[in-house]
Amino acid sequence: MKFSTQEDMEAPIAAVFEMLSSFEHYERAAMRRGADVRRVDGLSVPGIGMKWDAQFVLRGKQRSLSVEVITYDPPNEMVMELTSPGLYGSTNCELIALSRTRTRIMIALEVRPQTLAARVMLQPLKLTKATLNKRFKARAAQYLKEVEAGYQARA
Repeated sequence: MKFSTQEDMEAPIAAVFEMLSSFEHYERAAMRRGADVRRVDGLSVPGIGMKWDAQFVLRGKQRSLSVEVITYDPPNEMVMELTSPGLYGSTNCELIALSRTRTRIMIALEVRPQTLAARVMLQPLKLTKATLNKRFKARAAQYLKEVEAGYQARA
């Protein structure tokens, strides 16, 4: 199952990429929502090989997720691989400079089942894919507006 969206922002591509690759921000956001997040790599600067393990409760069950950066090409693209028991996913964030102060961001999330149980879990989601895609687009647009507001506040 794949979800994707694209948005345009009033900010330079380098500033947008810097804000989107603020991994500490994502760690803190997950912890505020009750997840236990641990960074398991030894890298001191952002790049390929960064990895996190997270445990959280979703729909009453304890879940685990591993996230690894597999492509890190500032300021153009960032790809992360998501693995969980039974599921494999990836998220791709691609940026294109439209002008010196305008950037287009394309975000894609793909989730694939690896086991029969995961396939059964994803089947009802396929029936509501249109609704889920609208929610994905709305949430991405809201987050990118916050990123744009943060850039404008700094500038």
